[in-house]
Amino acid sequence: MIELATHDGVKIDLPDIDSSPLAVRGLTVSYGQKPAVFSVDMTVQPGAMTAIIGPNGAGKSTLLKAALGIVKPLSGQVTVFGRPLDSQRSRIAYVPQRASVDWDFPTRVLDVVLMGLYRELGLLRRVRARHLARAMDCLARVGMHDFADRQIGQLSGGQQQRVFLARALAQDADLYLLDEPFAGVDAATEKAIITVLKSLKAAGKTVVVVHHDLATVTDYFDHVFLINTRPVAEGPVAEAFTADTLQATYGGRLATAQVDQLARVLG
Repeated sequence: MIELATHDGVKIDLPDIDSSPLAVRGLTVSYGQKPAVFSVDMTVQPGAMTAIIGPNGAGKSTLLKAALGIVKPLSGQVTVFGRPLDSQRSRIAYVPQRASVDWDFPTRVLDVVLMGLYRELGLLRRVRARHLARAMDCLARVGMHDFADRQIGQLSGGQQQRVFLARALAQDADLYLLDEPFAGVDAATEKAIITVLKSLKAAGKTVVVVHHDLATVTDYFDHVFLINTRPVAEGPVAEAFTADTLQATYGGRLATAQVDQLARVLG
């Protein structure tokens, strides 16, 4: 086990880097002269649901993208299940922010989900009956079975998010990374997504979510990682998601309504 100090000196035991589904050490990413994330250490617990939390512009999405190699860090190390990222990509499924996707691309819902099988389909991309059945099953799990032939751009925002989750499910990965999957979706979609994510956890998968709704953290997640460019705190929700760590993460940026709501949630 290793220990990571929080902002106030409290230390939380974390799994060793060799056993972690995702471990980041000394990660720094800069856009121009300003660092987006600075000297970040993060160790994700296996078989758990972890939320990455922080204010807008805190580096949450950048951290996830750097961990995936989508953006290039200035420094740092990333390992996945104790090995270099490039050797473990087949074990990772990624759901990007909906706003970052070109929804005008002319493709069907079913085709989007089949993209999750590209490693299995091979160079010829020959889709067989078993692939179609698997893709349709993934759509059924997110409540989108009846939309298989619909053009992706014709769907609502919540429906699009469900389809991208179905694509991730098709990969049958060990580690699922999602960037704000609940942003801008309706209540029914949020419920459907969290149900699927909890089923992944029950199956022994590891789930990491960039999350913005502080009021649902205690209901949805086991662990949290709080960041504001630099890491603030990391650990089980009951230990790391506190009024003190939130104050250190958000400072004066928590609205009065959020403070009142969190006070009720945290007791």
